[in-house]
Amino acid sequence: MKFELIEDWQAVLGKAWSMKFSILAAILGGLEVGVQFVQPAGIPNGVFAGIASAVSLAAGISRLIAQTELSGGTNASKP
Repeated sequence: MKFELIEDWQAVLGKAWSMKFSILAAILGGLEVGVQFVQPAGIPNGVFAGIASAVSLAAGISRLIAQTELSGGTNASKP
Protein backbone atom coordinates (compact mmCIF):
# COMPACT_ATOMS: atom_id res chain seq x y z
CA MET A 1 0.00 0.00 0.00
CA LYS A 2 1.42 3.33 -1.06
CA PHE A 3 0.59 6.41 0.99
CA GLU A 4 0.20 9.71 -0.81
CA LEU A 5 -0.70 13.11 0.57
CA ILE A 6 -3.92 14.65 -0.65
CA GLU A 7 -3.56 17.50 -3.11
CA ASP A 8 -4.51 20.25 -0.65
CA TRP A 9 -2.88 18.76 2.46
CA GLN A 10 -1.49 22.12 3.61
CA ALA A 11 -4.96 23.70 3.63
CA VAL A 12 -6.39 20.70 5.48
CA LEU A 13 -3.59 20.77 8.03
CA GLY A 14 -4.12 24.46 8.75
CA LYS A 15 -7.90 24.77 8.50
CA ALA A 16 -9.62 21.44 9.19
CA TRP A 17 -11.21 21.25 12.62
CA SER A 18 -10.66 17.50 12.70
CA MET A 19 -6.89 18.10 12.53
CA LYS A 20 -7.02 20.77 15.23
CA PHE A 21 -9.00 18.49 17.54
CA SER A 22 -6.68 15.54 16.83
CA ILE A 23 -3.60 17.59 17.66
CA LEU A 24 -5.25 18.88 20.85
CA ALA A 25 -6.16 15.32 21.87
CA ALA A 26 -2.54 14.23 21.35
CA ILE A 27 -1.30 17.12 23.52
CA LEU A 28 -3.80 16.26 26.25
CA GLY A 29 -2.73 12.62 26.12
CA GLY A 30 0.87 13.71 26.59
CA LEU A 31 -0.13 15.91 29.52
CA GLU A 32 -1.85 12.93 31.14
CA VAL A 33 1.44 11.03 31.02
CA GLY A 34 3.38 14.05 32.32
CA VAL A 35 0.97 14.62 35.21
CA GLN A 36 1.71 11.11 36.50
CA PHE A 37 5.36 12.09 37.01
CA VAL A 38 4.69 15.47 38.65
CA GLN A 39 1.53 14.60 40.65
CA PRO A 40 0.28 18.19 41.12
CA ALA A 41 -2.18 18.72 43.95
CA GLY A 42 -5.78 19.26 42.92
CA ILE A 43 -5.68 17.44 39.57
CA PRO A 44 -7.24 13.98 39.90
CA ASN A 45 -5.94 11.08 37.82
CA GLY A 46 -7.61 10.70 34.45
CA VAL A 47 -8.73 14.31 33.97
CA PHE A 48 -6.60 14.93 30.88
CA ALA A 49 -7.42 11.48 29.53
CA GLY A 50 -11.14 12.22 29.86
CA ILE A 51 -10.80 15.57 28.14
CA ALA A 52 -8.67 13.97 25.41
CA SER A 53 -11.41 11.38 24.83
CA ALA A 54 -14.03 14.10 24.42
CA VAL A 55 -11.77 16.05 22.05
CA SER A 56 -11.14 12.87 20.02
CA LEU A 57 -14.88 12.38 19.69
CA ALA A 58 -15.19 16.00 18.52
CA ALA A 59 -12.47 15.32 15.92
CA GLY A 60 -14.43 12.39 14.52
CA ILE A 61 -17.65 14.37 14.37
CA SER A 62 -15.97 17.41 12.81
CA ARG A 63 -14.55 15.18 10.07
CA LEU A 64 -18.12 14.60 8.86
CA ILE A 65 -19.13 18.28 8.82
CA ALA A 66 -18.59 20.28 5.62
CA GLN A 67 -16.18 23.17 6.08
CA THR A 68 -16.68 25.86 3.48
CA GLU A 69 -13.12 27.18 3.78
CA LEU A 70 -11.84 23.79 2.60
CA SER A 71 -14.47 22.90 0.01
CA GLY A 72 -14.60 26.22 -1.81
CA GLY A 73 -17.94 27.27 -0.37
CA THR A 74 -19.84 24.14 -1.37
CA ASN A 75 -19.98 20.59 -0.16
CA ALA A 76 -17.94 18.64 -2.72
CA SER A 77 -19.91 15.44 -2.20
CA LYS A 78 -23.20 17.02 -3.37
CA PRO A 79 -24.00 16.63 -7.08
